[in-house]
Amino acid sequence: MPTQLNINLDKTVEFLVGLLNTHSPTGYHVEAIEYVRQAFSELEMPELSMQLTRKGALLATLKGKSSEKSIGVTGHIDTLGLMVKQIKGNGRLQVTRLGGLLWGGVESEGVTIRTADNKRYRGSVTPVNTSVHVNSKIHKLERNGETMEIRIDAKTSSAKETRDLGINVGDFVFLDPRVEVLDTGFIRSRFLDDKAGVACMYGALLAVKDAGVKVPYDVHFLIANYEEVGHGGASGFPDDIHEILTVDMGALGDGQSGDEFSVSICVKDGGGPYHFDMNNKLRRLAQENDIAHNLDIYVYYASDGTSFWRAGGDAKVGLAGPGVDGSHSYERTHHDSIQHSTHLIARYMLDDQV
Repeated sequence: MPTQLNINLDKTVEFLVGLLNTHSPTGYHVEAIEYVRQAFSELEMPELSMQLTRKGALLATLKGKSSEKSIGVTGHIDTLGLMVKQIKGNGRLQVTRLGGLLWGGVESEGVTIRTADNKRYRGSVTPVNTSVHVNSKIHKLERNGETMEIRIDAKTSSAKETRDLGINVGDFVFLDPRVEVLDTGFIRSRFLDDKAGVACMYGALLAVKDAGVKVPYDVHFLIANYEEVGHGGASGFPDDIHEILTVDMGALGDGQSGDEFSVSICVKDGGGPYHFDMNNKLRRLAQENDIAHNLDIYVYYASDGTSFWRAGGDAKVGLAGPGVDGSHSYERTHHDSIQHSTHLIARYMLDDQV
């Protein structure tokens, strides 16, 4: 008989909301990594140990019945964001994107500018010369890094006055996540990619703990911090790892099979097919345990599993995760997708066919 698992959805979503409200654009990971480390520590699992990699990622290892083999589960806490590129003559900021952020998806969004000495100023993303009562062509303006700017909520009308605030080139600009958990089960927020996936990893650990069972083999959890720029999973796992389950969002849209109510199993993305054995294993585990799932292919997508392989990693790699609508904009998922994704991760951890 398979182990009975209880997925604690309330605690998983509570973890998710806290992580979503912790800023972590690529390159700024300290607070979010510490949030995850603290949450994992509070699970009080004696067999779970943690360490930081030199790159700043969190590697947590759950000891199994046997250390003859080991498997990995990875998700990333780094998100899209902005960084100050130039202080303009009018005191406003030209910024550069961190990752593949959609300019149209962040227009009018609130932001927080973090200075090098951790002063914080509010502001917003606006097109240049944005007023329709002044600029009749504003609706035709192409939105890009040169036509968008940060309007700072402080008295400044020159580059000098902005610098006097302590703001400089290279400062991070955090986008407001705007988290909402609705009574219909939907969760709306920026950066569900991939904080929803990391929350599912937390929920799977919690489910295994509550079941009072020990995993068959050592499981290494890598919480990566540079996925959005293509090298998060390139390092961090032990060299002798046998398999890796990459947990990342299921991209939804025209021509896709996934939805917001199931776990998406990606069999191929822009980096090519995932490992044949892993694709079959994930499908088998979903079928055996009545986990709602969809198989999908993402043409404009790559993951930390791809990064691992491209860096020379020698392990079987698969990919699965919650379905997320509106990727790289204002995203949405549903409790059901979190539930099924968490369940699949937990079943993967407990499977002895490695």
